Amino acid sequence: MEVMDLYSDSGLAQRSVDAVIQLAIQFKEKYGRLPVLMEVCGSHTMALAKTGIKTRLKGHVQLIAGPGCPVCVTDQKSIDAMIQLSEGENRILCTFGDMMRVPGSKYTLMKAKTDGRDIRVVYSPLDSVKIAEENPNKEVIFLGIGFETTIPILALAVREAERKKLTNYSVWMTTKLVEPVIRALLDSGEVKLDGFLLPGHVSIVLGSNSYQYLVEDYHLPGIITGFEPVQLLSSIYKILQLLLENKAEIINDYTFVVTNEGNLVAQSLLKEYLEPFDEEWRGMSAIPKSGLVLKEKYAQFDAKKRFKVSIGEPRKTKCRCGEIIRGLITPEECVLFNKGCTPVNPIGPCMVSTEGTCAAHYRYMREG
Repeated sequence: MEVMDLYSDSGLAQRSVDAVIQLAIQFKEKYGRLPVLMEVCGSHTMALAKTGIKTRLKGHVQLIAGPGCPVCVTDQKSIDAMIQLSEGENRILCTFGDMMRVPGSKYTLMKAKTDGRDIRVVYSPLDSVKIAEENPNKEVIFLGIGFETTIPILALAVREAERKKLTNYSVWMTTKLVEPVIRALLDSGEVKLDGFLLPGHVSIVLGSNSYQYLVEDYHLPGIITGFEPVQLLSSIYKILQLLLENKAEIINDYTFVVTNEGNLVAQSLLKEYLEPFDEEWRGMSAIPKSGLVLKEKYAQFDAKKRFKVSIGEPRKTKCRCGEIIRGLITPEECVLFNKGCTPVNPIGPCMVSTEGTCAAHYRYMREG
């Protein structure tokens, strides 16, 4: 607790800001521009906004939010499919809370619930297994979104359903993997980046060694970090040091919980139950092998194979969440931001999710 208190100490945070700005000035003198860093994790995006770090470093370091919010990157067709899935009779749909208010082409899961559909918010996929056990005469479907942080728990839920011999349980897999999307962003050349703040939670599963491709294939530095102000500023400082020395390294600045190899038990669950799949991403179409689906031997728990949905092309709006996720624009550059799109009336998922870039800007960085 003493260490955690130190990481949130206001005096140390201010000195850290000053130190970062001094290095950023050196970077600008050397290269003639601001350093451009991307935070991959949605929780980092919210923490950087909430603590005032993004605002304080404006004009010194360009911090871009990446595609690290699982709700935000779920493509519109998948949202529409989930809502349609809820319309079937004799079904119980289970999901995380953020998904309830994400707009589909017609309405939201929240609207479907108020219309009488049995949709339940759970805190863990394992809760949905218990619901299936308690309701043997109903089909229970869990909407399985998320990155490597939560995917092992989806596999664990399937293992538990298999152990209990449940025939009324399935998972609608719409999962995402970090490496393929980072590679897709870098290969596209749309955004020129100098380095990455790498996700703390995902790295617990993957381990620091999993990011060596950034060094070997792109000659870019990356720092794995936590979520307190001093932790975040320390990581930015270390990236700037590496950039000034023209070094590309992966540094684990979150050694409390992240190891080199990661969580081997969680990794073994992924390998046992799941296999790569070409997953659709909001604003990026399909990225090869960027998601995971259940292996054929577990097909009885695959909701996409058990239930048929038929959806058309999504309704087009002026929402620019796809561009925000790719780091091409800031929320303020979207014509809907703080006008038609607010937390009370969200048009896109980046305003809905507690990890969404638009939600972070609206709460903590909005002017006026």
